[in-house]
Amino acid sequence: MLEEKLEKIKQQLHSQNYKLTPQREATVRVLLENEEDHLSAEDVYLLVKDKAPEIGLATVYRTLELLSELKILHKMNFGDGVARYDLRDDNAAYHHHHLICLHCGTVDEIFEDLLVTAEEKVKNVYNFYITDHRLTFYGICNRCVDKVNVEDFK
Repeated sequence: MLEEKLEKIKQQLHSQNYKLTPQREATVRVLLENEEDHLSAEDVYLLVKDKAPEIGLATVYRTLELLSELKILHKMNFGDGVARYDLRDDNAAYHHHHLICLHCGTVDEIFEDLLVTAEEKVKNVYNFYITDHRLTFYGICNRCVDKVNVEDFK
C-alpha cells in the first residue's frame, strides 16, 4: 500500500514537471509512514534524519512547501503557530475535520462530512462554489474531561 501511494505521488510530481528526488522520497516516506499523525516540519525533519542523515531542515521545508503547492499535502494550523501537514486523500469526497484538546493537545479526526447542509446553503444562497473547507473544534477530549474542570477552558 505504501509503495502504491508513493508511486502515485511520484506520478503527481512528474505531471507537474518535478522529480521524486531521493530527498523528496525520504520526506514522502516519513509522511506516509506517519499518516495518522499531524506532523510539523520539525517532526518530519527529525524522522527523515533517521533515514537520510544528509538531508537538511531547509530541504524538508522546501519539499513540504512544494507538496503543499501541488495539493499533495494539506498545510494546517491548529492555532499553536505551528504548520502541520496531512496527506490529501484523493479518494475522499471531502477533507476530514479535527478535534483539538486544549488540555493535552491531542488532535483527533472526524471522518464524516458535517458540513453538507452548510455547503448547500452557501452554494444556493450566495452562489459560491466551494472547493474545500476546514472544520476544527477546540475543547476537552474524552481522555481529559474527567481530569480537568471544563469551566476553566471557557
